[in-house]
Amino acid sequence: MFDSPLSTSAYGVLGVEPDVDDEQLRRAYRQRLRATHPDTGGDAASFGRVQRAWDLVGTPAAREAYDRGHGFTNHAPDPGAGTDDDPSGWRPARASADTRPRARSHGQPGGWRRERYLTLMREWVGRGIPLEDPYAPALVRSAPHEIRRLLADALAEEATARVVADLGMGFAVWHDVAASGRRGDDPDAKLDHIVLGPSGLYGVLSEDFGGPVSLRRGELQGEDVAGAPIGDLIGRMRVVSRAAGVRFSGAIVVLPDDDLPQAILDVGRVRGLPVVVCGRVALATVLRRGIPGARDMGGNEVFDVRTRLQQTVRFV
Repeated sequence: MFDSPLSTSAYGVLGVEPDVDDEQLRRAYRQRLRATHPDTGGDAASFGRVQRAWDLVGTPAAREAYDRGHGFTNHAPDPGAGTDDDPSGWRPARASADTRPRARSHGQPGGWRRERYLTLMREWVGRGIPLEDPYAPALVRSAPHEIRRLLADALAEEATARVVADLGMGFAVWHDVAASGRRGDDPDAKLDHIVLGPSGLYGVLSEDFGGPVSLRRGELQGEDVAGAPIGDLIGRMRVVSRAAGVRFSGAIVVLPDDDLPQAILDVGRVRGLPVVVCGRVALATVLRRGIPGARDMGGNEVFDVRTRLQQTVRFV
């Protein structure tokens, strides 16, 4: 809840500026704790947020780590971590002793949005003004919403990529896939991820709307949810499906765990395709088991689909 560029910072939850001294911070924490405690008429969720905020900045060591860029720079992409088959592909950094096989990864997750974020951030700061750290928390949180949203979605895509990479060599994933079909389509239209594994072929959307999300009539609803994310996802999947001559098993939307009422929401069929919305913690389970109503794929079909995608996928 505090690692999103769209969310309130730990300091904001405590009602102080980031440069207050330790004593002022401690006093503000105690005041907010009393104000939000359920026994004094407060809200349990708000009380929990105050406690979590204090965990992040309540000690000098924790505060120093948070101020260095909690959530914004800790998981920067590793541009040099391709595979032998695809040197341009992406893999998350791993411990040197970790020898587990990873999923085959192609493309750069979050790459398009990070590039766009950096371009707009430089324009917003102003030409000629040094931009030493474009991911500095204070700078990020002061930027316009549309710029922060780009970074939030890039981080969401990178988080999904790390989950999929750990599923093993039975899976293949393509990131930032171009999905602009006919003339007049959005030239920047893309599928965040295409995941192929034993349970099927899935189009995956990684999002961070910065707050709670619910479902209504097969579509996402929330304070910062614009348009029809599920409908757009399925439309872009169809563009890729036609180009590659493949059939998707279903669609998956991945959101921050705190923004969903439960880990997995079965949406049912939307435009003929089964759809699931899940938190990041449940994504590996969903991909391994498949989603309700998804059609089975045999081993020969998995091989054929992977070949077709390799021959036709373009990246944004």
